[in-house]
Amino acid sequence: MKKQVLDHLSRAPQKAVSVRELSRQLKIRRPDELRQLHALIEDLTEQGLLTLDHRGNIRYVVERKVQQSQHSQAHKVVGPLRVSRRGFGTVRVEGMKEEVSIAPRYMKTALHGDIVAVVLFARPARQRVGKERGTIEGEIVEIVKRTNLTVVGTVERTMHFTVVVPDNERFRRDIYVTGDQAGRLKPGDKVVVELLPWEDEHLNPEGVIVEVLGPSGDARVEVLGVARSFGLPADFPEAVEREAALLPGEITPDDLVSRVDLRKTICVTIDPEDAKDFDDALSYQDLGHGRVMLGVHIADVSRFVVEGTALDAEAMKRGTSVYLVNEVVPMLPERLSTDLCSLRPDGDRLAFSVLLEVNTKGEVDDYTITESVIRSARRFTYEEVQKIIHDGRGERAEMLLPLHELSRVLLNRRRRRGSLDFETAEAKFRFDMHGFPSQIVPKHRLDSHRLVEECMLLANSTVAQHIDRLKKDGQVTPFVYRVHDAPDPTRLRDLAHFVKQFGLSLDVSHGASARILQKLLDKVEGRDIEYLINDVVLRSMAKAIYSEKNIGHYGLGYTHYTHFTSPIRRYPDLTVHRLLKEYAQGMSAHRRAHLAERLPDICRQSSERERIAQEAERTSVKVMQVEYMKRHVGDEFDGVIGGVTDFGIFVEINELLVEGLVRVRDMTDDYYLFDEKRYALKGRSRGKVYQLGDKARVQVVAVRPEDREIEFVLVE
Repeated sequence: MKKQVLDHLSRAPQKAVSVRELSRQLKIRRPDELRQLHALIEDLTEQGLLTLDHRGNIRYVVERKVQQSQHSQAHKVVGPLRVSRRGFGTVRVEGMKEEVSIAPRYMKTALHGDIVAVVLFARPARQRVGKERGTIEGEIVEIVKRTNLTVVGTVERTMHFTVVVPDNERFRRDIYVTGDQAGRLKPGDKVVVELLPWEDEHLNPEGVIVEVLGPSGDARVEVLGVARSFGLPADFPEAVEREAALLPGEITPDDLVSRVDLRKTICVTIDPEDAKDFDDALSYQDLGHGRVMLGVHIADVSRFVVEGTALDAEAMKRGTSVYLVNEVVPMLPERLSTDLCSLRPDGDRLAFSVLLEVNTKGEVDDYTITESVIRSARRFTYEEVQKIIHDGRGERAEMLLPLHELSRVLLNRRRRRGSLDFETAEAKFRFDMHGFPSQIVPKHRLDSHRLVEECMLLANSTVAQHIDRLKKDGQVTPFVYRVHDAPDPTRLRDLAHFVKQFGLSLDVSHGASARILQKLLDKVEGRDIEYLINDVVLRSMAKAIYSEKNIGHYGLGYTHYTHFTSPIRRYPDLTVHRLLKEYAQGMSAHRRAHLAERLPDICRQSSERERIAQEAERTSVKVMQVEYMKRHVGDEFDGVIGGVTDFGIFVEINELLVEGLVRVRDMTDDYYLFDEKRYALKGRSRGKVYQLGDKARVQVVAVRPEDREIEFVLVE
């Protein structure tokens, strides 16, 4: 109705009309609609969008845009906007330590993810109540770039309008659909809508439907909606597929000229049971005198994906492969990822190998980084290797068992050096013949996982150190590092306060080393709160990112670290391969200068695409968890309280890794008060307390796939 009224009056802003005349013109006749119209006019008048004359007639107020040139450029900053679920925004500006806070009333028509220009407010001389000291606030004055050109949502229809309600809670406006499309849509359809230009913040945006995905609430449609909402491409452009199809399928004599031939070295791959691409292989050789040769062999994707091609441009654009619950959105076309670059057994494959001479202490005495050709002898799954480790015998046990022992040495050495080792369970789904989840199985880390992880960590660290050794005479050596900053002191203090609720102490008065945090994780190992504490510690950390500047990796305890081992699915790894080759061949000063300019953009793009992939993957897991729980309404489960708010408690079912909400309004046995300091709800009359880490038995009472929400009630 707001849109209808403003659209109608704005056509003749000089003309004043009575409320009765307006209702007649808009064909508003029902008493409830007339009451709504009167209330709306009152609101719009208060907002300054309408004005009333002495007779009570209404007139549209023509807005005059303020010239933004009056804003001082010194106080104008640009960056990406992130909008919280409550509608508040933050803008991250390069070079500024603090993010700029944007209140909803200063958001204009900016949307989550847009690149915006912000004018900063003057800092108050005194700290305002409810504001953190040092908070920078501002107002969005320009949308530099729209990044959300399409939105995924569900169709709803009222008497006068058809709207799309966005799935993403950060997109806080419904989108109007007009014309012939509106009549063809069904309420409940999940659709992709393309936004039309939107400049008036007082009106909702309009859009055009570009794809109907299917009925909202259907698990497969919802996962497809996740892919679309995060902008994950469905297909590769024709030019990319054409380049991939033209790549040679056979290794030529020219390919072998500068490569070390390792085809007689026994190599094996170890991957998940459902893996389709195999980009890393391991070899092991006992050199005697307490020394072993560990070989980490990585698919040489850079041989096929050449800088400047359509394949390369698309790979950088995607940044990473995205692993949704029942679908993979790959970085590279299948021709490369599952064929040419996949280290499948019994076939010659081009690789990039790191050969590490390791002593009994887990130290690398010597190493070689070289282009190679290998031939995988066997494809193992993690479960197969785990059985061999457990039984102490099996196929290729003569290399797998020593590799396992070596991985334990490497892990212990890494932990002594101050590396964090998190235990986080993942949800793995099994599907029925119709594609719906029939079982959720927590996926735990096995010794076989650690075996591969430790070998890859050592190779990544060695490659980064190798680049550092190439630096001489102050020569610039551009490179891509995987970096992880130390935690923010404020977050550490919050963490110490949080774990105190569980009788755990954490002294952060002088900062917190990784060793101190690891001791905390060790204390909760095997307890019901293990995953909760691991998750909270993880969230208190800074985010690991890609950077051309090496600041080390706090979480792993490395001074030098990079990503080298997954070029099929990560663009930074592909870039690292190219850099290693160029440095080995000799790099000109001109090329070094070019790379010094280009690598920061690659690092920013790769970090952003990684963040988007992680959000999409988590969302797809939530979709399937909700779909699974639809069949368990009325069932009871045991869980642990993992979150407490003023409106309820979040309980996670341990065996399913599914979280749901118990609302305070459904806790009818008492009136509960929220204790923010203790992260607890306490009954005023009976004194019953519900706090983090407590066990709770719950019953599933409602599941809403369209909102991805599960509701519980407590079972006494």
